[in-house]
Amino acid sequence: MGELTPYFQDDDVTIYHGDSRNILPHLGSVALVLTDPPYGMQYHSGRYRYGNPHAPIVGDNDYPLDILDMCFGIATSAVFAFCRWDNLWQLPAPKSLIVWVKDNWSAGDLEHAYGRMWEAVAFYPQWGHQFIDRPHDVIHVSRVPPTSLSHPTEKPLGLIQRLFMPHVGETILDPFMGSGTTLRAAKDMGRKAIGIEIEEKYCEIAAKRMSQMVMDLGHQV
Repeated sequence: MGELTPYFQDDDVTIYHGDSRNILPHLGSVALVLTDPPYGMQYHSGRYRYGNPHAPIVGDNDYPLDILDMCFGIATSAVFAFCRWDNLWQLPAPKSLIVWVKDNWSAGDLEHAYGRMWEAVAFYPQWGHQFIDRPHDVIHVSRVPPTSLSHPTEKPLGLIQRLFMPHVGETILDPFMGSGTTLRAAKDMGRKAIGIEIEEKYCEIAAKRMSQMVMDLGHQV
């Protein structure tokens, strides 16, 4: 692979369209990696009244441990990786497990499983990690309403901000960018960001989000 050509670029954000496996080896080091990869559950919700407007997630057959390992090699401060409770046995043991309480429950097995009101974020500090302020490991932020989703597993902007706000680090990488929430959060907070996304339609959505005006902290765009 030759020189990388960004799908979108401005003074704060760079977006690449492609497979992270092919792009990450050509990037330099970054401070923080914050990403919400496929959980390996072939997620495709049938709980929409008029049918699911979102296609299944590309690559959602296995949790991408190889890409997580690549992230450990380029992050100097920390790696954050969203996961489900049943991914934990697959992952390297995190230093901390952050619980996102999303004030609503997921569908799942409606007959035999408890309704899940939380998701996990595995936290891996790297050699250069520093706190600005030491945070706690439970975050309460309401999920994005289903009618407002640009991506089927989109995370709320305020949650992403609260994850990386307490940590020193100028540049944030998201190798599973989706609709660009991590990049938007970084831009709003005056930090640099790099996003990689395999589906071009989400690159387009993210690029449009980057063109919006910077918002005050805590407000979604």
